[in-house]
Amino acid sequence: MEEESQESPRKDPTVFSSLKEFATHSYFNFLLIFIPLGIIGKFLVWSDTVVFILNFLAIMPLAELLSFATEEIALRAGSTVGGLLSATFGNAIELIISIIALDEGHKEQEFNLTAAQTTSSLLALTMLSLVIPAAYSSTTESEKAAASGVLILSHGTAQEEKEYPKTTLFVSFAALLIITCFVTVCAEYLVDSIDGLVESWKISTTFVGIILIPIVGNAAEHVSSVTFALKNKMNLCIQIALGSSMQIALGVTPVLILIGWLINQPLTLFFETFETCVLVVSVLIVNYLIQDGRSNWLEGAMLLVNISLTPTVFRDCDIW
Repeated sequence: MEEESQESPRKDPTVFSSLKEFATHSYFNFLLIFIPLGIIGKFLVWSDTVVFILNFLAIMPLAELLSFATEEIALRAGSTVGGLLSATFGNAIELIISIIALDEGHKEQEFNLTAAQTTSSLLALTMLSLVIPAAYSSTTESEKAAASGVLILSHGTAQEEKEYPKTTLFVSFAALLIITCFVTVCAEYLVDSIDGLVESWKISTTFVGIILIPIVGNAAEHVSSVTFALKNKMNLCIQIALGSSMQIALGVTPVLILIGWLINQPLTLFFETFETCVLVVSVLIVNYLIQDGRSNWLEGAMLLVNISLTPTVFRDCDIW
């Protein structure tokens, strides 16, 4: 009771406090200076490498602010509408970049109607359909007995923390609209400069699409995931790391396939053999490492080796 009486009454956010929240929300905000530089660089016909780097850096803070604006609106919209907003705008960066790239003919997977590639694609899909349910079942069943006692004990000590909006609804919607516009412009310039970047740096478009582009929309999530891990909040860490991949596979990919069909730029799930191998190995490694519900430095080293080998191979391997 004493603690409750000492709590200061919660004040409703104002326009000024809302703008302050957006301005100080993330350390990535200092990269916002690259937004005008990226746009100016495109109009002044700077080199494609410079334009790519400037817009690459510009999209990073926009991705974090877009996520923050979506979360603020979701807090006021209720669980159902809020979940829909989070699912829709949570991967807006990847979706916008992919749609622009798809419209300009940069297909992430060039489909080839051969038996080997079709079999490889079916193998990847079959593997995922079997691994995901099996991982969920084995993980939950093995820990159910041990967790039941802890769960009963935690019922008496747990306190529900309710999260309140930090910004006004008007500012959140305005920010969502403005940020989306900037993201669209920067993403278009980013995609336009890929060909020049590939020729200048002597790297493959596969490396750009699989390694560099995902960093743009997920840099803030990566930092947040590591931060939560350092604070021993592993549940949040895993939710961020694995949830993003699931949203891309089950949310963004089907939308891109439908959009590709509408704009006559077919995008299929016919992966190349090597891409499928990377996908299968990555899923199996992650599935193996989370089975015991624990993590240590050796498991982290295994993941680092895996993520380090992948860009090394894709750097000179152009399969588009």
